Amino acid sequence: MSEQTSLKSKKEQVHELRENGFVIVKGLVPDARLNAMRETARRQLAEAAAPLEFEADLRYPGAPDSKDSPGGHTVRRLLDAYARDPHFAEWATSPDVRGWMELYFGETPYLSRAHHNCVMTKHPAYGSLTGWHRDVRYWAFERDDLVSVWLALGEETVDNGALWLVPGSHKLAFTSDRFDQDKFFRADIPENTDLIRTAVSPELAPGDVVFFHCNTLHSAGKNLTDQVKFSLVYTYLGASNAALPGTRSASKPEVALV
Repeated sequence: MSEQTSLKSKKEQVHELRENGFVIVKGLVPDARLNAMRETARRQLAEAAAPLEFEADLRYPGAPDSKDSPGGHTVRRLLDAYARDPHFAEWATSPDVRGWMELYFGETPYLSRAHHNCVMTKHPAYGSLTGWHRDVRYWAFERDDLVSVWLALGEETVDNGALWLVPGSHKLAFTSDRFDQDKFFRADIPENTDLIRTAVSPELAPGDVVFFHCNTLHSAGKNLTDQVKFSLVYTYLGASNAALPGTRSASKPEVALV
């Protein structure tokens, strides 16, 4: 699928996203730009450059219990990637991304600075797994129609905690009892496990990008290798899809891609 996807036009890619809930675009980012972003991410992680989110802040399965526990200062995210470095900001608003989003939304696209907008780091020892969820569980917009862009800054495989996605799940309606109190999709009931069994985990090379819908069920496992995994993640919306006032979604100004 990946080789075929790389040859598709943007129109075909957008169609696949609409039908499947996600699409992989191979080699979207040139090597020079990719290397600059990857080295920036590595340097800022080594410097513990704020703002940061720690595994202990979320306490997902496998994470340290607190910052005082072993591994308590393991970083999960380098936050506010857009403001961190010009390399990150320039790619977030680059012609490749803008043209893709204009085609999908049919209007001026905007970058959300309130959601994702980060470098995701997954560490070997204390990097936690992420349960099944839809991103809209904690977002608040007039419409559930946003697209996230996941850029692999290095190789991503099942062994180092790559994404798992459930094809077509963005079109499904679920009752509230199929989610737990934290709005994670429950893996302990048969109707959910049957759906989870259809999930796929695409292997990504450095520079590959996954575009996925905000209602697509996805998860990520633990990093079983000896190297930190880096991914740059942004989320976009159309100009007419306003964040609801007073919510986290409206807490930071959005960036128009013009």
